[in-house]
Amino acid sequence: MGDPGEPGPRWGCVSLERKTRFVIAWKAAGSEAQAAPEVIRQTRARTAGRAGCVWISDGHPIYPKTIRRVYRDPVRTGRVGRPRLVRTPGVGLTQVVKHRKGRRVVKVEVRHRFGPAPACPHTVHQERLNGVLRDRLACLTRKTHAFAKRSRTRDAAEGLALFEHNWMRPHPALRQERTGLPGGRRYLRRSPAMAIGLSDHVWSWAEFLTLSVYQ
Repeated sequence: MGDPGEPGPRWGCVSLERKTRFVIAWKAAGSEAQAAPEVIRQTRARTAGRAGCVWISDGHPIYPKTIRRVYRDPVRTGRVGRPRLVRTPGVGLTQVVKHRKGRRVVKVEVRHRFGPAPACPHTVHQERLNGVLRDRLACLTRKTHAFAKRSRTRDAAEGLALFEHNWMRPHPALRQERTGLPGGRRYLRRSPAMAIGLSDHVWSWAEFLTLSVYQ
């Protein structure tokens, strides 16, 4: 028999840098409470050394609990024993809570939890990415006949779509005005990977499929 996968709902959690639209980490699990801690830990590890990290999330209680636990640094005193942990400076959390009446959103409440407050305390960029993923992946569409029969199939499709978003698809908000571009173009098209400094060009599918992982 084939692997039936995990029955029930499947939740995806993503951390997105607003300035560059780069997806830093993502995880799929049976619930948001299961997926969010791993995304927060991955984000901390992959942004080590960068000053500050201001989070914006929905109202789930897992975010303040996990961010407070993950973003702690040891205080080295030279004494024997486990060092004391203090909160990482520059880390903040603001939660955006939608109040609904039936299916209609009637109020959006902004709750600042701790640390620095963001200039724009809304999840609009994340929600736009969610909509883009649903447009590109039929298995993420609500009430669809094209559902993924296995959780690993759904996870692989979402992971590939996020890779394409980061490396292969130019984002209109990231373009830069340049002179002397080939073809008489006025703007340099940039992907999130280019905006964050990980690539100097937009990748193609041929480049991705022929890339040697072991060099």
